[in-house]
Amino acid sequence: MTTNAHEAHVSAQFGPQAAAYVASAVHASGEDLGQIAALAQALRPARALDLGCGGGHAGFQVAPHAGELVAYDLSADMLHAVAAEAGRRGLSNVVTQQGSVSALPFTSASFDFVVTRFSAHHWHDLDAGLCEARRVLRSGGTAIFADAVSPASPLLNTQLQSIELLRDPSHVRNYTAAEWTAALKNAGFEPRTPTLRRLRLEFASWVARMATLELHIQAIRSLQSAMPRDVADYFALEADGSFTFDTMTIEAQ
Repeated sequence: MTTNAHEAHVSAQFGPQAAAYVASAVHASGEDLGQIAALAQALRPARALDLGCGGGHAGFQVAPHAGELVAYDLSADMLHAVAAEAGRRGLSNVVTQQGSVSALPFTSASFDFVVTRFSAHHWHDLDAGLCEARRVLRSGGTAIFADAVSPASPLLNTQLQSIELLRDPSHVRNYTAAEWTAALKNAGFEPRTPTLRRLRLEFASWVARMATLELHIQAIRSLQSAMPRDVADYFALEADGSFTFDTMTIEAQ
């Protein structure tokens, strides 16, 4: 699949669910958002970029402390929803722009601060997206990356990627924390030690948010029922399919 074909697939998946992601409780809360807000408050960037903004929750934490916050996403529907929510919150410094993370339409060194949250596992090319983030960040600028991460164990990794793909066919890959650190270094960042957390996903709302096909829901539940005990224990699998997985937040210069 080409980059353009994959990105069209991502946009088609998320566009119809824009309102659900703006309203999503699991996306609107979390200790990582507090970390993002505290960093933005300390830095007071003149111009900040929310890369692959989704429902805009990371950007909404940054905007009160920034001169301007650019919410950037593939989906026009998502950007319309973010703009409407920013208006309701009185965040007049939020502007939206549509496009791919692999080719940002911004001049080099034009941002003081870059954030991306729960977006990179959908990127067609993680390395290209990180290189673009580095290009548009000024020298001495700060970036913060938050995403789901995969366990290093191949068994746990395969189990997680399988249910992620069934739930959302635009899913590419959850990377390990070590892969994230290496990719950031390769892109020219100086990453700090990642902060690792655990996040519980309530099954019914998790699949409803993506309008997952019933056939795929049944396949996920089938995989879950066949998980070895140590795998089910790692993901804290519950009777209704709810589970807990790993997340990472990493700051980089």
